Formats: sequence, C-alpha cells, structure tokens
Amino acid sequence: MKTIISPSILSANFANLEHDIKAVEKAGAHWLHIDVMDGHFVPNITIGVPVVKSIKKITSLPLDVHLMIENPKKFVKSFVEAGADIITFHYEACEDKILEVIYYIKSFGIKAGLSIKPKTDAKEIIPFLSDLDMVLVMTVEPGFGGQEFMHDCAQKIPLIKQNSPDNMIIQVDGGINNVTGKICTSLGANSLVAGNYIFKSKDIEQAVKSLM
Repeated sequence: MKTIISPSILSANFANLEHDIKAVEKAGAHWLHIDVMDGHFVPNITIGVPVVKSIKKITSLPLDVHLMIENPKKFVKSFVEAGADIITFHYEACEDKILEVIYYIKSFGIKAGLSIKPKTDAKEIIPFLSDLDMVLVMTVEPGFGGQEFMHDCAQKIPLIKQNSPDNMIIQVDGGINNVTGKICTSLGANSLVAGNYIFKSKDIEQAVKSLM
C-alpha cells in the first residue's frame, strides 16, 4: 500500500485557506486532514461543520476528519452531511461505546477510524481492529500543532499492524516530517499527517513529496 499523505489544515493559513488547500492538492497529497477540537476533550477549539462544508466545495481530496471531541456520535451525521469521507474519533472519548460509534459512522457509507492518545496502550484497541478502516496513532498530545514527535508512541505501530487486517490504514499524527515519517513507515504505518512541516515550508510541493 502506498503511503497516504494527509496534510493537516490546522497549520494552514486560515486567511487564505483555499490557496493552501490547492497547493497541497497540486503537490499530490492524497487526503486533507481536518482537526475538530471542542475545548473539552482537548484544551483548544478549532473548526466545525460550516468550515468542513466550505472546504468540500473547493477540493476533490477526500476529507479526513479527526474528531477530538466529547460524545463524537452526536456530531457524526452533521460532519457526514458536510462532506467527511473518513471520520476518526478517540478511544478515550467513549471507551464503552466504541463499536456503536464505529458502526454508526459506517452506516453512512464512509470510513471509520479510531485514534489513541500517547498515554493509551495499543492493546486497548486490539478488540476493535477488525471492525475499523483506520487507526490513528497520536505521537503528540492532541490539542495543538507544532509539538515534538514522541518516539515511544511510534512503537505502538508494530503491535497494531500485527493484529490488523491486511488493508488496515495505520495513520500517524504529531511531529511528522521527512525523518519521523520514515521512522513511522518503517514500523508499519501507511498514512502520515503533517501540518507545520508542510504548510510552514518554503516549498509545499517538496515537503509533500518528501513524505511519500
């Protein structure tokens, strides 16, 4: 499987978001990663349904929506209607309702992903792997861009890969660049999320291609 590059618009220029989205699209990015934060599950607030709906109108890239929110099931339908192609929610946000949320996301005909924070043991999500399309391993504490890559978190990847179906997408997000991205893919990841490394680069196209 090729490495799916999903630039995180959290680091894009929100005053000229269309320009930055078109730049990563032209550079060959495969998806667009959209971080949704509610100020409760993580200590920051970002964007919501109206922005996702607007982005859908200006790009052909699949929208990879990462819900860093409490009670994710409540908002799934709204994000699907806004144009989400993949919805990833956090294990820690609803530990007792994981399968319920996975099946609910899939009922809309889109991909379902499950994410884990740095302190969560990968063993916790093994029972759900056969029902998922994607696992997102956070290599920083979720909530803010520009953090330093946590090497020990990447060590969760081999266990997830070992227990996953062959077509599982194993995505990594947090401190990803051309060096840390290579570490993650060597461990078995096949999708990389990068924000600052891409959007703060002087050459967006080169930054995207260096992750492939």
